[in-house]
Amino acid sequence: MIMGMPERLDRERLVALVADGPGRSAAAGVVRVVRAPGRVNLIGEHTDYNDGYVLPAAIDLEIAIACVPTDDGHASLTLEATGETAAVAILDVGDAAGVWTDYLAGTAREMSRTGLAVSGFRGVLSSTLPEGAGLSSSAALELASAWALSPAGGPDATPLEMARIAQRAENEYVGMRCGLMDQFASACGVAGAAVMLDCRSLEHRAVSLPDGLAICVVHSGVPRTLVTSEYNERRADCELAVATVQRLDPDVRALRDVDLSLLARAADLDVKAKMRARHVIEENDRVLRTVEAFAADDLVAVGELFAASHASLRDLYEVSCPEIDLLVQLAMVTPGVVAARMTGAGFGGCIVALARPEAVAGLWARVERDYPGATGRTPRMWQVRAVDGAGELTT
Repeated sequence: MIMGMPERLDRERLVALVADGPGRSAAAGVVRVVRAPGRVNLIGEHTDYNDGYVLPAAIDLEIAIACVPTDDGHASLTLEATGETAAVAILDVGDAAGVWTDYLAGTAREMSRTGLAVSGFRGVLSSTLPEGAGLSSSAALELASAWALSPAGGPDATPLEMARIAQRAENEYVGMRCGLMDQFASACGVAGAAVMLDCRSLEHRAVSLPDGLAICVVHSGVPRTLVTSEYNERRADCELAVATVQRLDPDVRALRDVDLSLLARAADLDVKAKMRARHVIEENDRVLRTVEAFAADDLVAVGELFAASHASLRDLYEVSCPEIDLLVQLAMVTPGVVAARMTGAGFGGCIVALARPEAVAGLWARVERDYPGATGRTPRMWQVRAVDGAGELTT
């Protein structure tokens, strides 16, 4: 794939697909189209489930669902890309089956448990968001599903409340012990800005990005399968670190409460767990310093902080891979690229690079020239924009 801007979702085409479904015609006027974005995390990796800080942005790689209401207690979705159709019983959700509809079923279950209205629908799902890229396709599916399951006008809950509902769907139904960041970004994104979240207090605010910087996402071609990866093992390492440090300081609730001096006193802590904890402690500080650097337009500091974050994820958290490391190296030797690091939970997926607009073509040219031969992988790259969180697709 050549470098490009994300493809726009075509609302009129989606409406027509649902309205003209075989044997199930519906007036186009009753078709709703809802959408939810993926996200790129600028910095703050593996800090969310440790009560830390994150700095993601919702991006214009998105999932959309065009749907009409039904009264049969089922939500039926057809994937536009493949034609596959699947249905789930939304009022009597069974056990997770290890398939993509688990995200829809889990969301319906958690919405009902929270007391939110859920309604059946027949719909078509379209996506410009690549699966397995570490850009939160699962969170986008959960938030788009929540809007499709809700009455016209959307869920009777705040975006942050919907993010928490979607997180519970993934934690408790799908079985992925993710933190809140992905669902938060998809629900609470702000056009033109990143959004900083304190994962303990849930306070959040938009963070303006320096003018004249392009956000580039480069996919390594290495897919991520987090439920069957070492993600949950990393979380267990953090919990072990907390439990060990609590014997020294019972006020510690999460790694958010630990500093390097306290960590150093935990002499009996497992080496791996200590490495994970050190990354989280230092990464929280990097998030705060990055926000300050953006405000000061200090792009040199941003580049240094991104580089330190990537090195820590590679060496201490051990969630990078050779392909991702190579992409970061290629980005950082490209003139005009300000900062680059892996983004997302790791084990494959993407890097994020901040570049001056005139450097974007050069970045892609270098990746296209040097990456496939070294890795045997086919890269993909998008120049993305920060967009608003989940809602109705009106144009």
